[in-house]
Order: sequence, then structure tokens, then C-alpha cells
Amino acid sequence: MKEIYIKNIASRLDVKEWQVENCARLFEEGATIPFISRYRKERTGGLDEVAVAEIRHWTQVFEDMEKRKATILETIEGLGKLTPELKDAIEGCVDARELEDLYLPYRPKRRTRATAAKEAGLEPLADRMYTVSLADPLREASKYVNDKVATPEDALSGARDIIAERLSETASVRETLRGIFNTRRLVAKATKKATGPEAAKYKSYFDYSEPISRIAPHRLLAMLRAEEEGYITLKVDADAEKCGKKLYYDFCQERRYPAAPLAEQIHEAIDDAYKRLLEPSITNEVVAQAKEKADIESVKIFGENLRQLLLASPVGQKRTLAIDPGFRTGCKVVCLDAQGNLLHNETIYPHPPVSEKVKSIRAVSDMISKYGIEVIAIGSGTAGRETEDFIKRVPKPQGVRVFMVSEDGASIYSASDIAREEFPDYDVTVRGAVSIGRRLMDPLAELVKIDPKSLGVGQYQHDVDQTLLKEKLDNTVESCVNSVGVNLNTASKSLLSYVSGIGPALAENIIEYRAENGPYRSRKELLKVKRLGDKAFEQCAGFLRIPGADNPLDNSAVHPESYHIVEKMAASLGVGTTELVGNKDLCAKVHPQDFVEEDFGLPTINDILKELVKPGRDPRSEAQEFSFADDIHTIDDLSEGMELPGIVTNITAFGAFVDIGIKQNGLIHISQMGVRGLSDPGKVLKLHQKVRVMVVNLDFERGRIGLRLVK
Repeated sequence: MKEIYIKNIASRLDVKEWQVENCARLFEEGATIPFISRYRKERTGGLDEVAVAEIRHWTQVFEDMEKRKATILETIEGLGKLTPELKDAIEGCVDARELEDLYLPYRPKRRTRATAAKEAGLEPLADRMYTVSLADPLREASKYVNDKVATPEDALSGARDIIAERLSETASVRETLRGIFNTRRLVAKATKKATGPEAAKYKSYFDYSEPISRIAPHRLLAMLRAEEEGYITLKVDADAEKCGKKLYYDFCQERRYPAAPLAEQIHEAIDDAYKRLLEPSITNEVVAQAKEKADIESVKIFGENLRQLLLASPVGQKRTLAIDPGFRTGCKVVCLDAQGNLLHNETIYPHPPVSEKVKSIRAVSDMISKYGIEVIAIGSGTAGRETEDFIKRVPKPQGVRVFMVSEDGASIYSASDIAREEFPDYDVTVRGAVSIGRRLMDPLAELVKIDPKSLGVGQYQHDVDQTLLKEKLDNTVESCVNSVGVNLNTASKSLLSYVSGIGPALAENIIEYRAENGPYRSRKELLKVKRLGDKAFEQCAGFLRIPGADNPLDNSAVHPESYHIVEKMAASLGVGTTELVGNKDLCAKVHPQDFVEEDFGLPTINDILKELVKPGRDPRSEAQEFSFADDIHTIDDLSEGMELPGIVTNITAFGAFVDIGIKQNGLIHISQMGVRGLSDPGKVLKLHQKVRVMVVNLDFERGRIGLRLVK
């Protein structure tokens, strides 16, 4: 990577240049973000996953920019207009906007008024006017009257068109206006279409303005969506007269003040350039730049919400009864063994219109007894609360726990190729119920089968940059999977696909080998898998777990490349590796500095010791039961001042949405979280956190519930 890019990334992310350079080199060698941050700390200076991911993002940005530069240089050179100065300026760019400004005068364009003026032979006249090289423009213009130019006034008009286009393509002019526009307000006004219920959600923006630099991401995205749907118009409130005067002043400063007749022509050209070409273009650029910032902030929230969702507390390997609730079509019930395998399914009808309550109670009771059920998972969608109330009436052995489980994305999974492959003989309702049960057992293992965008973990997901969103969500899923670790002998193809260095094709080969040869006994056995070579093994081995392996280190986060260090540690204490693994007292006797080697510094040695104390430890806490208020089922049951239990379902830049057990989620606005000046709700609340809230306002007409955080 070029030095200018390394310097820019280091400055942008506030890290050292050598850290960026080493990360870039590791990426070139095929290393992944989880592997670099976990097993190459000496080379990165201990950068965490977030920093490594940022470096990866910007290395890709600059790789794309380098390709763009090559195209631009080739195009300009083909026109015979590539000067050494222009080439140096292009090659030295680290800003995409600056690069496009340099290219703008040479970019192929559609036919314009300036094009027609040039074809009429008016460019020399425009050049003399542009360089303030004549005193009487009308007299000079008379020389250009011909069969294409009827009058001197027409000649001047054409020359002004050329000057206007030239000004609109001048980098310094565009940068000046960007600076002005970025300090102004974005003004929204309602259109004639802004009537009816569909437009009501944008009512706040029908007569609204706010400084561009201060618009919150969610408000900007809402305004842009409203504009796209035709309910509002957006405009930057820059003063055209002041902008024109500024451009004229700068124009004269670079040259000299022209005499009155020419000054009038230049003023006209500048005004035309501003109103016809620059104002709409710079408005689009400034709004697009503001949206880029909004996208970045919004995508960060998406990523953090997804992380919390994926790392939600599992109940673990428990025999599970899962219910996908319904009224008319009944409740689909499945029974799963401790590994999530489907043992039984049937449909019960405890709710109207069928209302077979007694029969349904008997059926559920029999299933609990027959399959030794330990936990019950109930989907949180339609009829979820009613089904929870029903299950409370079913006699259950002591210790059987009941959980409400989010159904977000379950329908997407049940109709997917993955679900059809797993359950080819069952319909979507059975698959959906199985997914609900497995989500309770291990949210991470089940949710990786679903497109993250279908999990309902953010706002305006279709409005943000989709490439940026995909990059962030993919990185988040990969991070979560690798931070928890994956059981090599039970993991699905979907889960294995997110393990560092594997991907879908190798995941399929790993499962195929497992099916043909039985459970893996060691990590080294992976090298027998088709197309899994040394590089892939290096990247994935430390994140795969083999419970009951011959070598206990194969069930830990210690990388095989470090096994020899553990063996030396054990030997120094006069014990075997098996005795050292998991023995806190023995690990405490190890002196880390005694085992530092050329490629294994103190950060790695300390990581090894931490892992030896608790090998293969799952960082997630165990799921806890939760119940909504028994007497609250609809918004009509609420009143202001009422306190209720709830579960955080989504976190945004302006607050958090909370499920209080009715159809509509309530909103805890950021101002109602009890922290003065709070700018990030994520610092107070986490996804799926159990909270107690107070109802502070109710809008029955729009179905909106305002809440205050109590605890």
C-alpha cells in the first residue's frame, strides 16, 4: 500500500503508521480480522477488532481509489491533456471528492449549452473574457458573428455558457461553495402530495429546517425518505446573492477586476453558473456527504444491536418444547432434544375460534412428560402473550422454565433454502417453531442462518448505504461467532461459514468429512478435509472447539501454533499439559516473561494463560426467565404513571423501543433515560435487557407509547 494511504489511515484512526502497514500486509497474506486481532497482537500493537476492521475498510477504499485513479489518468492522457502537475495532483489524492473535482473538466459529458457554444467557435472569446483580456466585450463579440451566431449578443451568451461551465468544474469554486453550504440549514417543505395517513408519519418535516452540520442521522434519513416518496422538498438555504458575490470576488482576486462592460458579463456568467449548475450540484453533494455521516452512525448502531442480539444469553443444551403461536391456524408445537434435533411436532388449538383449552393442556402436559422437557420457548408474535398465559395454566414439573423468544426473521428462515435443506419433509410452520426453540438454546448458532437485515435491529436499514451496511453486519457476525468459538462436531454449515478463514465451500467440506468419518478427534484432522490447506487451518483452528478431544487444548482458544509454549509451561512445573489446563493454581505459578519467543510476545503469552485458566469458556451468561404484567394486553389497558416490566427490542440514536407485552412497542426517548446530556442510548441500555418503565404519555390515535426508564 502506498505511503500516502498509510499516513492517511493512521491519522484518520489515530494509530501508528507501522500498525496500519502491518495490518495491510496481513490482509494481503490472507489473514482475517478475528485472526489478526486475536493471534497477531505483536504485529498490530494490540489493536482490537474494531480498529482492525476500520483499517480493513480504509485499505479497501484506497484500493478502489487506486483503480479509479488509473482510469482517470488513462482518460485524461488519451485526451492529450495530462500535465505533470495534474498527474501529481491526481496521484497524491486521498479524498474521493477532491479526485473527482480534478477529473470533472475532462470527464466525458452529455451535450451542453457550452458544448454548442464551442462548436460555434466561441471558445476563444470565452477565453479572453475569462482571463480579463479585453475591455469591450461587445465589440470583440461582433467578430464571431457567422452563420451559427446571429448577433454579438448571441456570441456573448455562448461565451458566458462556456465560462459558467468552466467555473462549475473548477475545484476551488466547488470547495468554496461546499464550505458555505455546510454551514447553512437544510430546509424541508411539504408538497401537494403531503396529505393522508401515509404522509402523516412525516408531519414533523412539513415545515422544518436545521443546520446541516447538526442534523441527527435518524432525522436526515427520515427527511430523505420523505423526499424520495414525494411528501417534501429539500433545499439548502444558501443566499444566492452572497454566494455570487463571493465567487465574483475570488474570480477577480485570481485575475484582476474587469472594466464595467466585461464585469457585467462576468457577473451574468457567475450567476448563471451558480443557479443552473453549481447550486443543485453542491446541494446534492453536501446532502450526500451528510448522508454518508448519517449512514456511518446508523450502521454503527445496527452493528452494536446485532452484536447484542447474537450474543444474547443462551439456555444451553436443554430439552426444549417450542411453540409458534397462532389463533385461527393453531399453535405449532415441536419438541427438541438437547442438541436441537426435532423429535416430535403437532398442532394445538387453545385459542378462539377453536378454543380446545382442555385438550391442548393435556397434549402439552403429555409432551413435557414424554420428552423430559426442561424449558419452553414461546414465539413473541401474534398470540404470543395469550399462549404464555395458557402455558402458565399447564401443570409442569418443578424447574421447567418458560421464555418468550423474538420471532424476528423466523419466517425468513422457515422459507429459506437452509431450512428446506435441514427439514425437507416439514412445512414452514414446523421449521419456524424449531427455529424459535433453537434460538432459546443458542441464539448465535440459529440466528446466523438469517440475513442480519431481517432481524429488526435498527431503523432505516433500506435507506443507508447497503454496501457499508453489509460490510458492518458481516464483520459483526464474524466477530461474534469467533469470539464465542464453534463446536467443530455439532456446528451447522451456516455457523461454520462465519469461522475465520472458512466460508461456505469449506464449511460444506468440513461437514461432509464429519459425516463420512465420524466426529473430529483433533484439530489437526482438519488438514484432511478437501481443499482445507495450511493457510485456512492457520486462520480457523483457534476458533474451533472439540469437546472431549485427545488434547484438551483442542477445546480451547489456544492456537495450535502455540501448543509448544503450553507444553514448556507444563514442563517447567513438572506436570503434563492435561494437568495444567483448567488448573488456576498451577497457572498462577507460571511467569509469562519466561516464555516469550521471537514471534510470541507478552500479549500472546498472557492470552494463553487466561485461556488455560478457563479453557473454552463461553463469554455469554445464561438466559433468565421474564414475565410481562399479567393485566396488560392492549394499549387500552395502559394509563399514564403506570409502571411495567419490559424488554428492550431495539436501540436507535434517539432512544430505545421496549416490548411491554402488547402489540405496540413503547419508546424510551433519550431524554427519558435519567442521564443528563446523554448522546448514546447504548451506554445505558442493551438489546434484550430486562427493564422497568413508567408510561409518561399515550397517543391512542397513532398507537404511540412514551416511556421513562425506572430501572
